[in-house]
Amino acid sequence: MGINDIQLTKLDGTPTSLTEFQGKVLLIVNVASRCGLSPQYEQLEELQKKYGERGFTVLGFPSNQFFQELKTSEDIAEYCSLTWGVTFPMFEKVKVNGKDQHPLYAELTKTKDGSGKAGKVKWNFEKFLVLPNGEIHRFRPTVKPDDPEIVALIEANLPA
Repeated sequence: MGINDIQLTKLDGTPTSLTEFQGKVLLIVNVASRCGLSPQYEQLEELQKKYGERGFTVLGFPSNQFFQELKTSEDIAEYCSLTWGVTFPMFEKVKVNGKDQHPLYAELTKTKDGSGKAGKVKWNFEKFLVLPNGEIHRFRPTVKPDDPEIVALIEANLPA
């Protein structure tokens, strides 16, 4: 089973998988509403608006693994919409680490970051850029979504 076949659930309860987004450049991010890094939502939304029509999308996966996410899907949806104007797809809360780790994150965390380290998600807003060819690039939480390396990879893998 490949990464595209892993079952996911959108924030509104709709079942899906990454197959829905096949052929696109994906920026998968574990998000949290009460995190000091939550202003990254603004940059994520800017990327979505800038590149969304060209075959790119951000996918937000709330996680309370670091005890900074709201309780319900409704609260998360309201926060993201009203505070940051989020238009990109959001999913139900997932575990990004540990024995109950979501299968998507079990696969993503095999990817090494720029310093050659794979393994656990360090904190909220860790980013995985999935290219249409299946190649995955990992960026740790403090790397901003509009970092030149991320933007260059997005632009290089979108149709002209």
